[in-house]
Amino acid sequence: MRTYQTLALSERAPGVAQITMARPAVFNAFDELMIGELDAAFEALVADPQVRVIVLAGEGKHFSAGADLQWMQRAAEASVEWNLQDARRFAGMLHRIASAPKPVLARVQGAALGGGVGLACACDIAIAADNASFAVSEAKFGILPAVIGPYVTNAVGKRQAQRLALTTTRIGAAEALSMGLVQQVVALDALDAAVDATVKELLVGSPNAQREIKALFAQLEVGPITPEVRELTAQTISRVRGTDEAREGFAAFLAKRPANWIPQ
Repeated sequence: MRTYQTLALSERAPGVAQITMARPAVFNAFDELMIGELDAAFEALVADPQVRVIVLAGEGKHFSAGADLQWMQRAAEASVEWNLQDARRFAGMLHRIASAPKPVLARVQGAALGGGVGLACACDIAIAADNASFAVSEAKFGILPAVIGPYVTNAVGKRQAQRLALTTTRIGAAEALSMGLVQQVVALDALDAAVDATVKELLVGSPNAQREIKALFAQLEVGPITPEVRELTAQTISRVRGTDEAREGFAAFLAKRPANWIPQ
């Protein structure tokens, strides 16, 4: 397994890989190096057939303080072309997380600020400790949450995302739960147990079905269910019904046994 300067990779459970952002001295703020390493780590784990679920965590008291301020200072003094390439790498990393064909779960404690909110929103599921707080804080520094904006908007809706970005207000875990930024809040000492319980649920699902779910849902938008959408869904289910995993899933149910993809 490759070693990283800003990340720690570990096996949380059989079939479950954890990527831990490991810059606790700066509250896991990310810079060019961490962005590149996150992209590489997700690429490697997606390609690993032994990995079913990926957990993204932050070492220490906080999940992620977002962009490293020294990185932002370098960006402020760099050319437009440098900034464009740099932003494209950040956008590519978030897309790598969001488009992973495997379930990705964020384990959030303490502060998630700016890009840290974007990381949580790019994951499929976010579980937070009750001490977690969130702020889309970019406007305080004269910039905007451009790259993370689509992920925050998808998570909480346009009006809430715009309020968070305009006011830069810091919200607690309970409010984050109420708007859908996270899907579960537990006591800090119960955070790992909650993550493990959700991971266990994810491992029950068929890997191929989960890939298909993520591919289909990425194409769906809230709004009218058009003839094109109906055809897309019909084509998808008709194709997936004939797969080996579908046959195994129904056979296992009828035989009252675990499907062969469930860890024993």
